[in-house]
Amino acid sequence: MSSWTWPSKNARRSRLRLITGRHLATVGVVLSFLYIFYVFVVPQLLRFRFRTDLSRYDLGLYGFGPSTGYVSFDYESPMVEITESDAGCDPRYTFLAPRGDSVAQAGPMILDAQGNLVWMKYNWDTTQDFKVQRYKGEDFLTYWEGREVETRGYGSWYMLDSSYIQRYVINPVGNYGGDLHEFTITNEGTALVTIYDPTPVDLTDVGGPELGWIFDGVFQEIDIETGELLFEWRASKHYPVNSTYEPLGKAGKDRTSAFDYFHINSVEKDDLGNYIVSARHAHSVGCIDSKTGSLLWTLGGKMNDFTDLSDGEATNFAWQHDARWHANNTLTLFNNAAHSNNDPDNESCGMAIELDIASKEARLLAAYYHPQQMKSVSQGNVQMLDDTGRVLVGWGHSAAYSEFSADGELLCNVHFGASAFFTFGRVVSYRAFKGNWVGHPQTTPDAEVDGDKVYVSWNGATEVTSWRLEVWDSDDLTESSFGVVAQFAKTGFETEVDIPGDLGPLFRLAALDSDGNVLGVTDVLQKEQRSRFDKLLDLHNWILGFAMVVSVGGLLAGLYRCCCCCKLFKLYRSRSSEYQLVAMNENGEHPPV
Repeated sequence: MSSWTWPSKNARRSRLRLITGRHLATVGVVLSFLYIFYVFVVPQLLRFRFRTDLSRYDLGLYGFGPSTGYVSFDYESPMVEITESDAGCDPRYTFLAPRGDSVAQAGPMILDAQGNLVWMKYNWDTTQDFKVQRYKGEDFLTYWEGREVETRGYGSWYMLDSSYIQRYVINPVGNYGGDLHEFTITNEGTALVTIYDPTPVDLTDVGGPELGWIFDGVFQEIDIETGELLFEWRASKHYPVNSTYEPLGKAGKDRTSAFDYFHINSVEKDDLGNYIVSARHAHSVGCIDSKTGSLLWTLGGKMNDFTDLSDGEATNFAWQHDARWHANNTLTLFNNAAHSNNDPDNESCGMAIELDIASKEARLLAAYYHPQQMKSVSQGNVQMLDDTGRVLVGWGHSAAYSEFSADGELLCNVHFGASAFFTFGRVVSYRAFKGNWVGHPQTTPDAEVDGDKVYVSWNGATEVTSWRLEVWDSDDLTESSFGVVAQFAKTGFETEVDIPGDLGPLFRLAALDSDGNVLGVTDVLQKEQRSRFDKLLDLHNWILGFAMVVSVGGLLAGLYRCCCCCKLFKLYRSRSSEYQLVAMNENGEHPPV
């Protein structure tokens, strides 16, 4: 007769402690996971900008920064998405310099109104502020190129002529690195440039050390032809450190961690020749006397001089960029309204502000908002396109630029990155501009034969309207004589041309303008002579075929081997089931079989 015994109290306590410990450990793991998820994952999820009105492009189904490749050209260009009203987009070229982790090739770039590539240049260093400017009656492509450190730059400014040849390189006067934020050519043919200069100052007013460091906001006016310094101004002599809205944090203790209290990001001249300066971290735009350097007036920020006639809407801009002076005392700027993704969900916009300098009054004329409620935490610009008040807004940290009417109606909207991911900054352009440009590259047009087609392009050639196919019709290979075969309209950046079957083995393509003038010709091209049998014998194709056969054979062999192992395992289990446990009697002996 079997007996039943209760476990001891100590055993029950041990088991209870074991169960409780397991539960506490599980709860701890779950809480730790939830904390990590909340701290690291949730903020990233909140950065997504998913909306019900997003297209497949904006949802990222074509990539964060969709791009188009070419047969005849080595680089890729953005594939843009354009939406427009009946008024359409401004027909002029777009100038931008895309960069970011999802940009195929970063550098200055020109697109036409349909988003087709016109010209691009791949730069190893960072490129910013790409635009067309006029100097001595001639149009130049200008941009900054150099090394970017945090929000500052150390580099030079470049000027390319209509043949894309570098004609000028501008550097600041003194032991400075040229900053990325500004390079403006004035009507007098001088250059306005920005500099960030580490300078020792007293930071006690903002909770820092008495011997602290700031990045002083400096601008210079330089004679382009001679490199002579004509004027220099420093923010620290006119704006106190406590005028900033930038938190000090751990900055300012030494030269390498200097405090960026002012952050100069644009400078230009007004009608009287005085300087208009934008200070992002002071939330203000100031006017500087061109003779004395003294501060004439300040719009916005802690030192605001103006009465706001628009209930604060004309002076409450924050973290702004690109302050520009226009006729009739009008100022435009890009109001970022946010400094980082952790800021309150303020909406960025372009602004046009009317200033009455004599009475110190400001009134908001127009605000330009994106329909997707942009929050651009950095960069951006506003450009007046014509006398009707049509403006272009470049959204900076968000890969988009838009055109608006004078009263803020959206006329044209272009994305060169998926908008659902704009806050991640995978595709950005410091500024975007519209303008006229005529390019005559000194290079030879590019062409590539692929089967029974030839692909042709010419990077930067703006005047090409068609391509003429010409065949070599001379029996003497030392004498180049070409006959005209056909003419094809230029389509986009790269034109695809079908090669006639009866065309001779040697041919070329000539680039024609609208009047039929030849602008340039490709190198002599040759039709592919290989037959289908030649392709069949191609060693590369044989290697690929052999590799495929081996891969498929290996896969089938592996499946067969797996099936065999399964059958053996089942056979083993069936045999082992013949041996069963047999109950014992009370004496511990097996009953007779």
